[in-house]
Amino acid sequence: MRRTKALPAIALVASASLVLGACGGGGGNNDANGGDATIAEMAVARGESADGYTAPETKQSGQIVVTTDKPFTSYNNATEDANQSYNTFALVLVQPGVNILNGNNKYSLNKDVMESIEVTSKSPQVVTWKLKKGVSWSDGEAWDCDDLYMAWFTQSNSAKKADGGKFFKPAAPTGYDLMTGQCKDDQTFVGTFSGPYPDYIGMFNNDVLPAHILEKQTGIADVTKLTKDSPAADIQKAADFWNEKWNGFTKELMPGAGPYVLTGFEPNQSVTLERNPKWIGRPGGPEKIVLKAVSDPVAQAQALENGEVAVNSMAQPDANAATRLKGLSAQGVTFGAASGLAFEHLDIQFKNPVLAKEEIRKAFFMCVKRQDIIDKLITEVQSDAKPLGSLIFFPKDEGYKDVYADKAKGDPAAAKKILGDAGWTQGADGVFAKDGVRASFRISHTDIPRRKQTVELIQGQCKEAGIEVKDDTDANFLDERVSNGDYDVALFAWTGGPLKSDKKSIYETGGGQNWGNLSVPAADEALKQAVSQTSIADSLKYFQQADEAVANSYGSLPLFQMPNMWAFKGLDRVYFQSYYGALWDANEWQTK
Repeated sequence: MRRTKALPAIALVASASLVLGACGGGGGNNDANGGDATIAEMAVARGESADGYTAPETKQSGQIVVTTDKPFTSYNNATEDANQSYNTFALVLVQPGVNILNGNNKYSLNKDVMESIEVTSKSPQVVTWKLKKGVSWSDGEAWDCDDLYMAWFTQSNSAKKADGGKFFKPAAPTGYDLMTGQCKDDQTFVGTFSGPYPDYIGMFNNDVLPAHILEKQTGIADVTKLTKDSPAADIQKAADFWNEKWNGFTKELMPGAGPYVLTGFEPNQSVTLERNPKWIGRPGGPEKIVLKAVSDPVAQAQALENGEVAVNSMAQPDANAATRLKGLSAQGVTFGAASGLAFEHLDIQFKNPVLAKEEIRKAFFMCVKRQDIIDKLITEVQSDAKPLGSLIFFPKDEGYKDVYADKAKGDPAAAKKILGDAGWTQGADGVFAKDGVRASFRISHTDIPRRKQTVELIQGQCKEAGIEVKDDTDANFLDERVSNGDYDVALFAWTGGPLKSDKKSIYETGGGQNWGNLSVPAADEALKQAVSQTSIADSLKYFQQADEAVANSYGSLPLFQMPNMWAFKGLDRVYFQSYYGALWDANEWQTK
């Protein structure tokens, strides 16, 4: 899954009007550790309190192996090329955020590393982030204001090349591009906004990287002296390192400032986390956590059943795996499922000459039977799952309206009429064509079984409408192709925080995550207005306008809100937090 850049992506701030509540457990043993905590109760970290989060005391334990769907690939998950959920899942306890986001999508100040976050002026809006003294990276260097400064500068796009191009390649600058930043002292970062930005609390959450590493590797003496007016050569040196050198794994370049640090990496297989000896807070429970990529969810379930792993964390719901895991309660396996902050969708590439034709996009949307896909592939995980009617809102969000119900009816006859009315005719092979162009294109996706099954269903559905859909399965699709726009139709999931400003970079013209080259002026203006309101409530009508404008462009078809599913054995509590995965509170895990 790709992140909709949590502001860091993908914009993360607590709001009563927009926060999604997690669903209850999805079956199996819903009562862990002899009644100690239900699945719903596990959504709240043990270290949470009314004024913030502080890591609790834990019983120390040895190694825990956790499976997930896809591998970790990059230490810098803020770049447009690397940005994906599976990096976030591995890094959440390595690169601390200024806030903690729990399973109910509620934010708490991370008091292990922060003193406060305050709006110190309303006009102009000024926000002051006060860092806790004594926090350090695992190599002994301080975690302090220069790290926040670098996070702001590299993602703000304030520095431009002579030709107007970007030096840095952030996945989404939203929020950072509205702010100028400065370090008042080692513990104080001050951001001054050009206009109101109510989502400020979502900034600096797990996109704060070690400035001292960049300085040492580039020869830049002080990153806080870099400004948009610095010599282009200096900015380029910083950009080359930030954009490229934190990919993969190089231990000496990738310290941790949270409870854990990365210590091992097997490409396309696993990443290993161990307790950070320099961590200022209470040490985590597991001494070592191995996050292992297993693309087949049934194989994940088998590994748990056989005692090879302790936790399955599946961002990709799978009916067969869910059925198997639900049947293991007598063996002490706890199964959980909950609506997440991700949605499965089909993105159109507007540079494709076939899909650039509006009637093709309309017919394609009309022939896809979304409820049939859900019934066959999702209902076993979440029985009440329905087609999603929005790209910006989830059904329980204030502001949700279904703007796709009349566009995606799953009606092949209606799809054929759309093409026929536009002058397309069916050939002997049953596929529509016009002016020598056939209604044929590929759907590209990763090698996750459910996605292949989705494409197989769509192939049959749209064949009835005279549209040929080809399967393009590529294990490296998310890592190497999607951000380059290398697809006709892309099948994947966006995942973000509970706020909506994260969607701006996806659906605005030229946005850092707008890989399909969508351009809808009405949506651009609505999104610009949405992120500059004085309150989240005031922004809703503009997000609704943007949502409807994008729907009318037939640029992306939402399929369903993704339910997360997970299972575990031998631990007191595990909860799959939709944005950060299963490891968000792994420092609290204790063996039973």
